[in-house]
Amino acid sequence: MKKFINQVDQVENQMIAGMVKAYPSLRKLDCGNVVVRANKKEGKVALVSGGGSGHEPAHGGYVGTGMLDGAVAGAVFTSPTPDQILEAIHAVATEAGVLLVIKNYTGDVMNFEMAEEIAQEEGIQVKHVITNDDVAVKDSLYTVGRRGVAGTIFVHKIAGARAEAGGSLDEVQAVAQKVIDNVRTMGVALTPCMVPAAGKPGFTLDEDEMEVGIGIHGEPGTHREAVRPADEIVDHLLDHILADIDYSGQEVAVMVNGSGGTPLMELFILNNHVHDVLASKGIRIYKTFVGNYMTSIEMQGFSLSLLRLDDEMKALLDAPADTPAWKA
Repeated sequence: MKKFINQVDQVENQMIAGMVKAYPSLRKLDCGNVVVRANKKEGKVALVSGGGSGHEPAHGGYVGTGMLDGAVAGAVFTSPTPDQILEAIHAVATEAGVLLVIKNYTGDVMNFEMAEEIAQEEGIQVKHVITNDDVAVKDSLYTVGRRGVAGTIFVHKIAGARAEAGGSLDEVQAVAQKVIDNVRTMGVALTPCMVPAAGKPGFTLDEDEMEVGIGIHGEPGTHREAVRPADEIVDHLLDHILADIDYSGQEVAVMVNGSGGTPLMELFILNNHVHDVLASKGIRIYKTFVGNYMTSIEMQGFSLSLLRLDDEMKALLDAPADTPAWKA
């Protein structure tokens, strides 16, 4: 295993320490790997998200004005504990309440909901949404129902903008759910990733193979097949995404999300064909995002997300944001 790390058991701690040293707008809590805004904004609904480490810049990279107020990082690909999540809630909570954005993985849902219940018993207003944008796999080793993947970033942005503008807890939850209802994602990988504590790849692929429909932790997708040209891969993913909800005649936001090891050169090649296909189908692209938004350590792969937009979501997507990983 070749990685730029020190002790395996210090990977997450040292990563978060390095993040907050790079971005003074962030502050690390003393209880585990929780980052919050250095300057808490009172009087607004606070957003908390999180999950296992290894998806950087998610989730700490989205803490800041217009997006999250706190992010909780568990060990690599492991849910944070209820205690960590509760400390994040305590640190960011205001009288306006807290919204938890949870990706649909069994450990995440269980631990975030447990922290939510404790906070509610303490008198804090807390609600949650669960993202489940992956169209590839309905049930997996990690989930009941669809997995929450890169479309979660659109939830952070749009719900965060609504909260920043003074929306109530019910209003912020409602627009977060609207994003979830209108975003779909599917991914593919050419190579596995390596969890530092494991010291070996989480799965194997032959040189000429790719995993179609893969999850963000390296979970199996729908099938393996021989690597195809980029345009054909995009066609396959779009076929599944466009078959899931009706995008015809709609405006959409597109996210071509790298898995951590895919060069921007290749992501732009993929995006080129995404635009051509959507144009041929009469689907108008309002805004495009290409880059690493929710990764899988060093996996060479990508996911494609489409968000069906209305006027409210367009305005919130365009609203100002200032975080380490998202500037608007």
